[in-house]
Amino acid sequence: MTTSVPVKTLRENLKAGRKALAARYLEEHDAPAYLTRHAGLVDGVLAELWHSLAFPPELALVAVGGYGRGELYPGSDVDLLILLPGEPDAALTVRLEQLVGLFWDIGLEVGHSVRTVPDCLREAAGDITVQTALLENRLLTGSPDLYTGFAQSLKAGLNPQAFFKAKRLEQEERHLRYQETPYSLEPNCKESPGGLRDLQNILWIAQASGYGTSWRDLKLRQLITQGEHIQLQKCERHLQHLRIHLHLLTGRREDRLLFDHQTALAQAMDVTPTAAKRASEELMQAYYKNAKLVTQLNTILLQNIAADLMPVEAAPPCPLNERFQVVGDFLDVVHEQVFEATPSALLESFWLLQQHPELRGMTARTLRALWRSRDLITPAFRKDPAHRRLFLSLFQSEQGVVHEFRRMNQYGILGRYLPAFGKIVGQMQHDLFHVYTVDQHILMVMRNLRRFALEEFAHEYPYCSRLHNAFARPWVLYVAALFHDIAKGRGGDHSLLGMEDAREFCETHGVEGEDQELIVWLVGQHLQMSQVAQKEDLTDPEVVAAFAARMKDQRHLTALYLLTVADIRGTSPKVWNNWKAKLLEDLYRLSLRYLEAGDAPGPQGVIQERQAEALRLLRYFALSDTVHERLWKQLDTVYFLRHTAEEIAWHTRALHYRTQIDKPVVKARLHPGGGLQVMVYTEDQPDLFLRLVGFFAKAGYSIADAKIHTTRHGYALDSFILLDVADNASDRDMIPVIEAELTRHLECGLPAEAPSSGRLSRQVRHFPITPEVHIRPDEREAQQILSLVAADRPGLLFHVARILAQHGIALKAARIATLGERVEDTFLIAGPELDKSSTRMKLESDLLDELQI
Repeated sequence: MTTSVPVKTLRENLKAGRKALAARYLEEHDAPAYLTRHAGLVDGVLAELWHSLAFPPELALVAVGGYGRGELYPGSDVDLLILLPGEPDAALTVRLEQLVGLFWDIGLEVGHSVRTVPDCLREAAGDITVQTALLENRLLTGSPDLYTGFAQSLKAGLNPQAFFKAKRLEQEERHLRYQETPYSLEPNCKESPGGLRDLQNILWIAQASGYGTSWRDLKLRQLITQGEHIQLQKCERHLQHLRIHLHLLTGRREDRLLFDHQTALAQAMDVTPTAAKRASEELMQAYYKNAKLVTQLNTILLQNIAADLMPVEAAPPCPLNERFQVVGDFLDVVHEQVFEATPSALLESFWLLQQHPELRGMTARTLRALWRSRDLITPAFRKDPAHRRLFLSLFQSEQGVVHEFRRMNQYGILGRYLPAFGKIVGQMQHDLFHVYTVDQHILMVMRNLRRFALEEFAHEYPYCSRLHNAFARPWVLYVAALFHDIAKGRGGDHSLLGMEDAREFCETHGVEGEDQELIVWLVGQHLQMSQVAQKEDLTDPEVVAAFAARMKDQRHLTALYLLTVADIRGTSPKVWNNWKAKLLEDLYRLSLRYLEAGDAPGPQGVIQERQAEALRLLRYFALSDTVHERLWKQLDTVYFLRHTAEEIAWHTRALHYRTQIDKPVVKARLHPGGGLQVMVYTEDQPDLFLRLVGFFAKAGYSIADAKIHTTRHGYALDSFILLDVADNASDRDMIPVIEAELTRHLECGLPAEAPSSGRLSRQVRHFPITPEVHIRPDEREAQQILSLVAADRPGLLFHVARILAQHGIALKAARIATLGERVEDTFLIAGPELDKSSTRMKLESDLLDELQI
């Protein structure tokens, strides 16, 4: 098929036109104008191509979907309907196929369908997605009569009530695919909750219901207010700018705000960094705030449209007090000026929802009035003693604490009442282990604490639930949770800054005495327990004694334990695991024992206790009282201080009859904290730790904990806690594999083998952290403590071990703390040259070079 206009000319004209439109957009920053002009450019190219091919006049070319709405983003598909008066003959079918090929030849990404009017009606009736796409239509060229008949038939076949229900269900399912949150690290600005699709959904429903096709039309029908009209336009413009820039940057249809694009996108949109935040973090905070507002407006409008479109004969309102009533299952204001007349009702509304858990939320007019009145929360409002008592009571309710604080955050009330909280709403944390914005993390921590109090969740963490239920006035924990990260992003130590905020809150809200002291203390100490548990040796009585002394008493210890568990669980699903749970519980129990005893036994007392307990455990296996002697005489004080009684008994059972053997002994078992515990006993040899690390990495395991010991007669007795990162097989099934393969590996004297490098995560690539390496003497100044912080990557520990081996450093113990994509590892090391500052500096320098990404 030939055309009167060369395909090359059309392609070049389209390319040049798009380039000119992009340049004009970057100069004018007018998103609606760009979208309309881009659609117009494509309209002209398509019409020219259609006419050049001399199609029969009774056909019609129709724009549908977003293109049918008269908007076209840089990388979006051009959705077309080729409308036929009847079934095509063979010759017309060939010409239509050639037309579609030409669409692509001239540089258009086309989504097309070829249908008759009955075909369209049948497809629309069976598929809400097709019906929605056809709903937005424009005639580009061809038969006006055929197009008009199609448009009228489609409109006549619409059932507004059924369409509303289908689109609301479709939205709910879409939100579920995106975890029902706008606050993901890499949201989709089109499909995620709070994205463009939520706004388009309202307009589709409005159009199907005959309410109009624009926000102005909805305002004229009084479905939205003038203020909401302005807000909707602002939200839509923000998302349009984001999506246009994203398509222009990537050169394709890309709607995900990936880490790869966030920095460049911020630069393109003239977002500047601050002293405490990257430009990309400023960009994402603005996005999250916009998405939050979209979800609020979407809720209000869908409720309003539902009430207008599907009115039901409701029971008479049931009064709650002179300000509120119940309508259906929703809280309703008795008149729309309630909040202006009685500003305290802004907080009272959430308190009432706590007291009446049978209510499903607020009516649309209550939400609208609440939103309109949020500016009434002024400094004078915050100083009112009655308001302060009411706000504090929200923490103290027996039910609905998390629901209502989340609702207050969603509708902008919480950030108004606590300006410090308002500053961290939508603030992203690119620290490689938090996956929520700061405000969402805080509310997640509150939620985790509340779950300890609820019977239906007692099975998750029974020990925490038991402690929480015995804890007097647990509401102080929720206050501490609200403030523990409230100072993030200000610069400086957020724990210390948060203490000042918490102290001021307590003083102004009548929280006095020991409750105020505990809240402020918790905010300041909220990182301490996780750091000690994950970085220090809990078998060392001095470590436990020092930590317990900082806890003051059992109430402080229990409060910090519960907050710490809730905090770590609220960072990311990847961060929390059974190993961390066990470390924290062990530290809690050991510290509690210290507090109850009032003193800690000295090293010899600890050793005697552990040896006695180990012997007791050995008796369960019908072993003699002297079975331990041969092995134990080869073990020194350090061994007994570093290992638990249960580990000592396990080692003794495995080795008592083969303390001097020329073949390695490898034993593995399931570990109570998850993963595997592996014991390796072999004649000491150079680079042993390096070889073991390489083997475990290739087997798909990461080392969470390592205890390295050399016996008096020159044997290595090493213990490892391994966590499965490959998730290829059950830990139980891997026990015989590891025992057999590692034994063979050691017997053959195979050299250390580096694990595969793998790929860095996008988060690590785009938000790297500056590695840190520090070497300092331990408290006894007998050995050195090496601590490092770096972005995690495959094979990291192997490369660290290799550098230690190159420097002739002996590793005595290792504590591996992986926090999402961030590692904070601690090693106890020894070596004849470590006393020299030059040696330590060279080791630090080499490690820093290795940790750089």
